[in-house]
Amino acid sequence: MRAMVVKRYGPPEVFESREVPDPQPKPGEVVIRVKAVGVNFADLLQRMGIYPGTPKPPFVPGFEVSGVVEKIAEGGKAGDGEPLHIGDAVAALTMFNAYAEWVAVPAGRVYRLPAGMPFDDAAAIPVNYLTAYHSMFAMGNLQSGDRILIHGAAGGVGIAAVQIARAMGMTVIGTAGTDKGLELVRREGVHHAFNHKNAGYTDAILKATNGRGVDVVLEMLANVNLAADLKLLARFGRVIIIGSRGDISITPRDLMARRGTIRGFTLWAATETETVEIHAAIAAGLENDTLRPIVGKELPLKDAAVAHQEILSPGAFGKIALVA
Repeated sequence: MRAMVVKRYGPPEVFESREVPDPQPKPGEVVIRVKAVGVNFADLLQRMGIYPGTPKPPFVPGFEVSGVVEKIAEGGKAGDGEPLHIGDAVAALTMFNAYAEWVAVPAGRVYRLPAGMPFDDAAAIPVNYLTAYHSMFAMGNLQSGDRILIHGAAGGVGIAAVQIARAMGMTVIGTAGTDKGLELVRREGVHHAFNHKNAGYTDAILKATNGRGVDVVLEMLANVNLAADLKLLARFGRVIIIGSRGDISITPRDLMARRGTIRGFTLWAATETETVEIHAAIAAGLENDTLRPIVGKELPLKDAAVAHQEILSPGAFGKIALVA
């Protein structure tokens, strides 16, 4: 099969299309014929060799795919506990190896798709929606009526969080860095949208909450925003750090005064029970149309390097999908 291989750690140019052995499922695994791959910022960190657990080159990066079940080893039950069947349309978490024509994954990380869902949309589900749900509820303990600030609300995780928060009856505040992004998050239902590049946007957020601040901040870029986040917290507020691209420096007095907490998030910390519950909630949201994955751009698998450049470009929104 063909796969996009990281031949050495480095910039996007280190990608190389190679012929590699077809995957063979171990007990409890299935092989998926990949139709689409979801591109995440974590993939860029893998390519650069700074994501925890990244294999030594050469390796195939990527965390999520959608496609069709091709092979099933003994014990191959989906994440909902039901047996999988050859030909099932599914999405899956892969833990590397996603940028390929086929991938073998534990059956418990595989989930059937709603009838008729396009594969590119499906590739925007596993990482984004699992991250949003777990960070908001398992980490953030959010409740209906709470106030949530979602930084990077026009990105893949941000859109998922906006949709979930609106469906749960929260007051939703979102930030984006472009007019296009702000238009998108308003269309998705945020109550207040602000450009985080504008001076004074934090004052505007406090005004929008009548000075009370927010109960939870979902932070995609902690090295830039964290110090300001602490000033926006309500009493007992929580900052959930989903992403950071550099060192972080804060003065903890604001955190102490508000009795706030900062919590770090990683997708792989979710327990099996939590993951099953979250995917049941995602399936229900897809069924009743409160959750709608948004793909901002599709590219062929061979253009993985371009996708890694695009995800950092100003104005990027939604999910970038590689189509196999």
